[in-house]
Amino acid sequence: MFDDISHILDGWKYSEHDVNVRLIQGADGQLKLQMRLDLGLLQMELDGRPDGRRPRNHDSYLDYFAAKAESRAQSKIKSPFVLSPMDCFKLQQEAVQYYHRYLALMKLRDYARVTRDTVRNLRVFDFVEKFADDDEMTWQFQQHRPYVIMMRTRAQASLKLDQNDFDAAILLIKKGIKEIESHNEKWDARLGPDSPELEFLHYWLDEISEQRPLSETEQLTKELDQAIADENYERAAELRDKIARRK
Repeated sequence: MFDDISHILDGWKYSEHDVNVRLIQGADGQLKLQMRLDLGLLQMELDGRPDGRRPRNHDSYLDYFAAKAESRAQSKIKSPFVLSPMDCFKLQQEAVQYYHRYLALMKLRDYARVTRDTVRNLRVFDFVEKFADDDEMTWQFQQHRPYVIMMRTRAQASLKLDQNDFDAAILLIKKGIKEIESHNEKWDARLGPDSPELEFLHYWLDEISEQRPLSETEQLTKELDQAIADENYERAAELRDKIARRK
């Protein structure tokens, strides 16, 4: 009877139109991240591996396999380190944990941790591509790269927007767009004609560019263009002088 969590679920109704997340204080006194699903509840650690485990006494399977690859490279064994299908499965399941966490953290606007977890999953994709000898297995990871790049870009740019640094946010979005375009070009044979991640980032870039406050020089230039259009040449001359002094 005491294992039944129905009272928790009854007190937190699931909404299919939103990401249902919250922070709670665990029995150990540490904050935990909870995500309400249609069939129940996920509880995750804020830091470290989301389920709190340390596989093979490492922070994650990625760290464990990376250590094995490094050890093999430093040894006298000539055969290279290769990830087995089971190794890749473990990395994939682990990456799903991080996906659930950064999705929840994005809802909470914890952009620093979203950046950390998305960068971490991108490292997994790179690692599998380097050490798996099966192209199909590599693609099972790489197909998700555009989405993870998009989420990382959203988090990084949002951090800059919180600081009112529109120029830095715009540069980060442009960087993310180029990364996805490069990926799509590399895997063109496996991709369809649409890229919702690129579509979103281009739309967001236009939106932020419109919201970006003008610098004083840009504002003066805008006023100058209007003065010329209105044939107010005396005002235009004053504005040209101001712009010249600023330069």
